[in-house]
Amino acid sequence: QLQASGGGLVQPGGSLRLSCATSGLTSDYYTMAWFRSAPGKEREGVSCIRSRGGGAYYKSSVRGRFTISRDNAKKMVYLQMNSLKPEDTAIYYCAAVPRMLIVGVCLDGKSYDYWGQGTLVTVSS
Repeated sequence: QLQASGGGLVQPGGSLRLSCATSGLTSDYYTMAWFRSAPGKEREGVSCIRSRGGGAYYKSSVRGRFTISRDNAKKMVYLQMNSLKPEDTAIYYCAAVPRMLIVGVCLDGKSYDYWGQGTLVTVSS
């Protein structure tokens, strides 16, 4: 039900846009998020966008560089990533849950019911 795409190899300072197709989900009812998993590190929440206009939130290290957005008509969620750094290298996953989450758990992976398969982002010169 979740299909992530858009990863690839990019040089430091470059940009990528990740996409997540949410087929089978009623988009605006769901809180959506992007997580990432790097080798040797725990999975971490990168950004979330709460259901029904509840706002977007970001991990501090990506705030100002990444932007999450959703197109409910197309049932898509995006993560625009600018000024990429080598430490952004990871597999990125989109996730969904059919309710509005409180801000304190919006970036907690345990809050989500549905996960996509991941797309690899490599930031390297």
